[in-house]
Amino acid sequence: MSIWLYILVMAGVTYLIRMLPFAFFTKKIKSVFVRSFLYYIPYAVLAAMTIPAIFFSTGNFITSAAGTVAALVLAYFKLPLIVVALAASLTAYGVSFIPGV
Repeated sequence: MSIWLYILVMAGVTYLIRMLPFAFFTKKIKSVFVRSFLYYIPYAVLAAMTIPAIFFSTGNFITSAAGTVAALVLAYFKLPLIVVALAASLTAYGVSFIPGV
């Protein structure tokens, strides 16, 4: 098969995913439940993609968990993203030096 066929199929699928909601939902959605459901979809998808990557990134669950806890604590205190990311990385790296971990 030609690579161009694969590219064409991928382009078509990408276009359909983005076009179909505009074609089917011409009126404003008035249901509070549906609107709140749709509001949280991007956050749920982002979490579903990020959480597994966090716990498999270091190859060690304990170091990953320590970095995650550090990130959650710093994010709770609304520190900048760069501070949270660096602290989480340094925490995971530092915990990897603890004997037996």
